[in-house]
Amino acid sequence: MREALRAAREAAERGEVPVGACVVGADGAPLSAAGNRTRADCDPTAHAEVLALREAARRAGNYRLTGAVVYSTIEPCAMCAGALVQARVARLVYGARDERAGAVESVFRVCDAAPLNHRMELTAGVLGEECRALVQEFFRERRKASRPEGEG
Repeated sequence: MREALRAAREAAERGEVPVGACVVGADGAPLSAAGNRTRADCDPTAHAEVLALREAARRAGNYRLTGAVVYSTIEPCAMCAGALVQARVARLVYGARDERAGAVESVFRVCDAAPLNHRMELTAGVLGEECRALVQEFFRERRKASRPEGEG
């Protein structure tokens, strides 16, 4: 999770929403890490989890990441949760819940939905406060920067 947090901080430095993800292979070796790049890439699919899965699959030489563990700083959205299922990830570990768009436990339950042909082990709340604080501070600073001079 520390590697995912590092990637999230780098995303924040680039002006991206600070979400980070990393993928560890079945053998325990790190395969990839990424932070959000939606703005930089002008790509609505350039979420940290999707970017990390793409790189991990390329390195593994297989689009199936059977046995892999994905660490994400924030509960994945529906798109990212679906990608985790498609990649056949064995386990997802995430930091903070996303009460508005989380598709693992908060709003939807994509990663363990009965109709789907794959389910994964889920672990929530790992370094959750640190992950949450990073996102909250990012948006606090953006709101402050968007206020007219002399306000707030």
